[in-house]
Amino acid sequence: MEDHIVITGATGVIGSELAHQLIAEGEQVVVFSRSPNSASSKVPGAAAYAAWNYDNSDGEWTRYISGAKAVIHLAGKPLLDTRWTEEHKVECYNSRVVGTKNLVKAIQGADIKPKSLISASAIGYYGSYENCGDSPDLDEAAAEGEDFLAKICIDWEKEAENVPEGVRLVLLRTGIVLSTKGGMLQQMLLPFNLFLGGPVGSGKQCISWIHVDDEVAIIRKAVEESSYKGPINLVAPHPVSMKEFAGDLGSVLSRPSLIPVPKFALQILMGEGAEYASKGGKVVPGFLKEQNYRFTHPSLREALADLVEHNK
Repeated sequence: MEDHIVITGATGVIGSELAHQLIAEGEQVVVFSRSPNSASSKVPGAAAYAAWNYDNSDGEWTRYISGAKAVIHLAGKPLLDTRWTEEHKVECYNSRVVGTKNLVKAIQGADIKPKSLISASAIGYYGSYENCGDSPDLDEAAAEGEDFLAKICIDWEKEAENVPEGVRLVLLRTGIVLSTKGGMLQQMLLPFNLFLGGPVGSGKQCISWIHVDDEVAIIRKAVEESSYKGPINLVAPHPVSMKEFAGDLGSVLSRPSLIPVPKFALQILMGEGAEYASKGGKVVPGFLKEQNYRFTHPSLREALADLVEHNK
């Protein structure tokens, strides 16, 4: 098999939409999943399904990677879906850093090296601020942060950078991906629909967001276009405060946005993770602007309206 596309994390919100599109257009897609049998029902039509165990690479990975047009690496344990414990933090770190290390080893061992590695990262790379007004505009040249999420992203990217010479590397520093199938927006819809919606935390933190359609479109460009390399901020052009985000969501749903979720409530539910759920950074898409990428959904209110209408 040659000129195929390998996807890890293909059953997640981003990966599944990406895989469905590629398969529908006739691409040969190989899915790496913790449960290949389950993946075959969630992402039907792939050319092959291989077992993904981040701490145990084997010859099967190398066999499927050899000759690939791209390896798109999206796998990683969700950060904020559960209360933070030391065990959860270790798992979040290892699923990204150790997983990427082993994937790169498999790429190094491939007889025919893939043309590109498109590896997930996140805007947590830059650290975070409690007040959007205190945050500078953070493009790809901004300094790295110093907190736990920044450490994950920094170490994650360092492992990806060990790809062999000749393999084009793209680092996807993704913001908050808006989808009704998972993530922050999905979690906020229920309280809003029950007339209990409002901003999370102080409401002053920055939300650097992107519609899932643009996220997938940019990843697809990264597969095809050699000019896409190095770190890329996957965020829409206009970050907003959490208060503005909640206001726009309430407007789209014709619901009030009056009942904030206080930080102490987040701390009860999430432990240390509350610190990160109540902070953000004003991240801007510097590289994409240079490339003249035209966002399908540059406006938050329009993006939310599209997602709610189509329930994507």
